[in-house]
Amino acid sequence: MMRRLFPSPLLSLALVALWLVLNNPYSLGHWLMALVLGFAVPLLTQSLRPTPVRFSHPWVAFKLFLRVGVDVIEWNWRVLRGTLGRGEHMPQGGFITVPLDLRDPNGLAVLAAIMCVIPGTIWSEIALDRSALLVHIFDLKDAPHEIALIKQRYERPLMEIFE
Repeated sequence: MMRRLFPSPLLSLALVALWLVLNNPYSLGHWLMALVLGFAVPLLTQSLRPTPVRFSHPWVAFKLFLRVGVDVIEWNWRVLRGTLGRGEHMPQGGFITVPLDLRDPNGLAVLAAIMCVIPGTIWSEIALDRSALLVHIFDLKDAPHEIALIKQRYERPLMEIFE
């Protein structure tokens, strides 16, 4: 019964918290709207989620969140330097193919979000069998190194969290 009312309790809590953080001061109306959103959105979007989320290892998820935050800042500087570069310092973009061990659709969705949030990287295509990912890198200097970074920094923690 409880699972029917709250199919995704973490999503409900996150929506309530996000609404309250974005709508300061905390009036009764904001609390009611936060509760309505936290209750209704997971119910209305339940059919859009292909598989149930099995979220484990919250500490790994927190470290991944921090790692992505640091990478966003670092890549912002790399892209800024690249756009201001001249001559031999001009960035040489390119595509890399990252072989994937991650199979969970929720983990792949998070990986897609991470790759699109990091400046200078774009998730371009995934193989039909989900065995490889095509990524464009704004300033591709060493393809094997970038592949190893993606696998180590993002794929491995996501596998630990979702599989």
